Amino acid sequence: MKLILAEPFKTLWVGRDPFDAVEQLQGQVYRELEGRRTLRTEVNGKGYFVKIHRGIGWGEIFKNLSTAKLPVLGAGQEWRAIQRLHEVGVPTMTAVAYGERGSNPAAQHSFIVTEELAPTISLEDFSADWLANPPEPRLKRALIAEVARMTGTMHRAGVNHRDCYICHFLLHTAMPVTAKDLRLSLIDLHRAQVRESTPRRWRDKDLAGLYFSAMDIGLSRRDRYRFLKGYFGLPLRQTLRDEGLLLARLEHKGEKLRARYARKYAPGAGS
Repeated sequence: MKLILAEPFKTLWVGRDPFDAVEQLQGQVYRELEGRRTLRTEVNGKGYFVKIHRGIGWGEIFKNLSTAKLPVLGAGQEWRAIQRLHEVGVPTMTAVAYGERGSNPAAQHSFIVTEELAPTISLEDFSADWLANPPEPRLKRALIAEVARMTGTMHRAGVNHRDCYICHFLLHTAMPVTAKDLRLSLIDLHRAQVRESTPRRWRDKDLAGLYFSAMDIGLSRRDRYRFLKGYFGLPLRQTLRDEGLLLARLEHKGEKLRARYARKYAPGAGS
């Protein structure tokens, strides 16, 4: 069994079984599946997000593996990713409670509790009207540079997100957002993988997801070059020499993701 508790849960759960206590937390439920529950709760007026994993069963594990998908077996993936990102300076969530028990991966009971990041707005929502109302150029360049820095640092630290979209970059809004004063945090790491180094295949999957999610917000080719320069941390000429085909591959994969998304959410799909 693994158990790490910080305040307020270290005090709140004294004398209690944390695995029972976390199941009794109440609040707004964001996701309710057979094997996973996500909710927002409050303790002493402060918000927290709770993810509880109860095991997905061998059937679901084999189903995922048969379609070349890596199943999410518990909260450990998110816990490890959060710790690694903190180590390398990528702003993300702060975990205040983590527990895992059971050696059977199909029936493992685990949970993670993170502090709520508020007030924030996702980059997806923040950029939703950029086509009609373009942002101030310096702010757009600053956001591109920070997303590139965070993503590049994440990948060089051996973490790939597997849901790397602009909706998972939260822009903090407690203070006015300007090019000189902006703060982003990366969230939703429950599918993330942590290794010594990130395989190119998984790196490019993350980059394709990011490219796809930003396809329709009015970014220019120059903006895309700015991202690559910031992502690799190298002069643009060297990046284009070493990764000359990357942008073309991202455009191709982005279009494939767009087509898949259109089929999935087309009227009558899945009915």
